Amino acid sequence: MTVPHVAAAPPVREASKLGQVSWALFDWANQPFFTIITTFIFAPYFANVLVGDPVKGQSAWAFTQSASGILIALMSPFLGAMADAGGRRKPYILFFQLLLVAGCAGLWFAYPNRSDLILPISWAVILATIGAEMSIVFNNSQLPNIVRPERMGWLSGFGWGLGYCGGLVSLIVVLAVSMPSMFGLSAGDGPLFGLDVPSHELERLVGPASALWIAIFVLPMFLFTPDSAGARRQPLLVAAREGGRSLLATLKRVPRFGNVLRYLIAFMLYNDGLAAIIAFGGVYAAATFGWSTVTLGIFGIILTVFAIPGAFLGGKLDDWIGSKRTVQFAIAGVIVATLGIVSVTATHVFFVVPADPISPTRGLFGSLQEKVLMGFALILGFCMGPMQAASRTMVGRIAPPGMTGEFYGLFALSGRATAWMAPFAIGVVTAATQSTRIGMACVLFFLVVGFILLWKVREERATPV
Repeated sequence: MTVPHVAAAPPVREASKLGQVSWALFDWANQPFFTIITTFIFAPYFANVLVGDPVKGQSAWAFTQSASGILIALMSPFLGAMADAGGRRKPYILFFQLLLVAGCAGLWFAYPNRSDLILPISWAVILATIGAEMSIVFNNSQLPNIVRPERMGWLSGFGWGLGYCGGLVSLIVVLAVSMPSMFGLSAGDGPLFGLDVPSHELERLVGPASALWIAIFVLPMFLFTPDSAGARRQPLLVAAREGGRSLLATLKRVPRFGNVLRYLIAFMLYNDGLAAIIAFGGVYAAATFGWSTVTLGIFGIILTVFAIPGAFLGGKLDDWIGSKRTVQFAIAGVIVATLGIVSVTATHVFFVVPADPISPTRGLFGSLQEKVLMGFALILGFCMGPMQAASRTMVGRIAPPGMTGEFYGLFALSGRATAWMAPFAIGVVTAATQSTRIGMACVLFFLVVGFILLWKVREERATPV
């Protein structure tokens, strides 16, 4: 089976293997920010310790994410068009990576019981999030310029797989530092390096540690990946002026790019559903089974372990059957996994099958209910890599020639514009029904509607109009 036909585009002079791997290593460099800062380690510390009140803390953290999301949504299309006009990507990547590093480094100063630091640390998180997300826009837009179209799926999946590996390694490192006896590194109970537990030095250290990780591992991309070889090179102000004009013209012509527009709307919905099930799956499990932070960390590691081969194999599948079909298969898997997860409660599995009461002295994932939930969670972990990697490749396959940066900016906009909708729906329905399971089931609406809309998308390159 071959990839669906793609309209002719200007020939691509491939980067070297080293240049392609260095491009993929960008995902490895940036993933720990999302894994240990915005998901598993620093975010809970921010809400529960720095703010000190779970409800107020969750609201404050939501502010950092929504504020950064709005700014990213506003900036990404313009800056993507600006990069297309100027022809270069690396200067933008460097600028936003420096913002990310600065924001991460500032998290060391998130001292506990300091209410006066909540706002400055919130702005550090916003700065870092903008730096991470915007640099990803420009790195993504390099993809069609460094590899032939028939190999874009492989390289995108390889990058996502490396990213998951980076997240996994960073989680393991944090666990090893916090509980060295578990890894045979220390006979004592305290963390490594004499980190002070009462002042939460470990949780604060993940910020500057992530900054150092990024600074080291993003270097190969700058050194070995070509910067849009043969592209135009224009002064910054000229590129900004032309980029603005190009974006305005594109927004006026978006209805003419009907196929691309349908894809962006479909992505907006199914990506929102995926992000919500990832973000709230652990919350649902913790509420249902009373999981501790350590158990949730192990849960995250297991999901990541299954996401790694999924991303690598998904990249191969992308090149074999095409990006659209790969995303469709992945969404179907995520829908099955979501149905399975919400079918589990403390007393039942598969909605109606009764299970023995959960023993407080059980081992790790020791009940039938937890085993069933973990089984479906592993399906989720395996499918989310291909879903994300092939979605990124799809833009490179259908964007008009010479407009990839602009359309990757619109891609980032579509991924952010409704990022609040699924969490908002979960919150409203959960409050109205007093049922975490019914609240979680809202995710299915976004996944199913996105899946249906994707059927009408053609995998072919748009023609500039």
